[in-house]
Amino acid sequence: MGDVLAGFHAAWEFESDSVLIRYERGIRTPKLFQALGERRVPLEAIEGVTLTPGKRGTVVLRVEPRAGADPLIEAAAGQLKESGDPYRLVLPAERETLAEYYADELRALLTESGKTERFLVAPPEAPLHFKAYDGKASFDGRAVSFRWSWTGASSAKWKAGDQNFPVADLGGVEWRSPEMFEGYLRLLPRDADTPVGVAAAAAPPVPQADQDPAAVVFGLGYGPVHESLPFAAAVLAAVRERGASTPVPVPVPAPRRDPADIAERIRHLGELHQQGLVTDEEFSSKKAELLAEL
Repeated sequence: MGDVLAGFHAAWEFESDSVLIRYERGIRTPKLFQALGERRVPLEAIEGVTLTPGKRGTVVLRVEPRAGADPLIEAAAGQLKESGDPYRLVLPAERETLAEYYADELRALLTESGKTERFLVAPPEAPLHFKAYDGKASFDGRAVSFRWSWTGASSAKWKAGDQNFPVADLGGVEWRSPEMFEGYLRLLPRDADTPVGVAAAAAPPVPQADQDPAAVVFGLGYGPVHESLPFAAAVLAAVRERGASTPVPVPVPAPRRDPADIAERIRHLGELHQQGLVTDEEFSSKKAELLAEL
């Protein structure tokens, strides 16, 4: 079609094989939309179109993505608020006739439905990073790193040390919205050795996110949706892509640490030792590891 339909916070450009969604960067635009910038949604990733009345003299045009088509929606797992749905275009009610025309034109082009075998919408691009309550999370496209904060991380995470997870070792991502109680991002291990049919009760219990070195926890101002959800989506897409193509993993060199940061970490480790939360052996071993990073 090649036409553009502009609404609040976004403009949709209808093309012969896709819908290009460009999000505005205005102060009233949801931060998630601003972080996404623009997204190209192939027609094969869409299975339906709806047009419904909105609030305060508006109408809402929405495309319904197929299950499994978009890593962002898969990672969100139904936790996005309606106002944060990237597939909604809100328009003034006087444009309802025009919106209905585009909805009909788009429906006529749709031929696919059901769950997809692979992601069809491109994920957010790495590198990505965000600050959680108990550490900093970063993803370079090949591995996820968690670097603990001495002010927020639990003693269990300090004992485990900073973490580095190659995509090849991951099986998925679990994201719980920071807008919900006890939000977190957890990396799920690749469990290729578990026989099919083993009861879930046989698996070891999953620790609380604040005690799990494979998770970072959110809090007020930490891990906001517009930072942590694109992060989760990018990691999930990389895991799925790796599982489909099984490339040879590329080793990720460990970054060298700032001496001042190492000193601060040893100081905090000493406090944990004095409080009896770390044994003599654990203190000596972890201190040696930190000094080796200089």
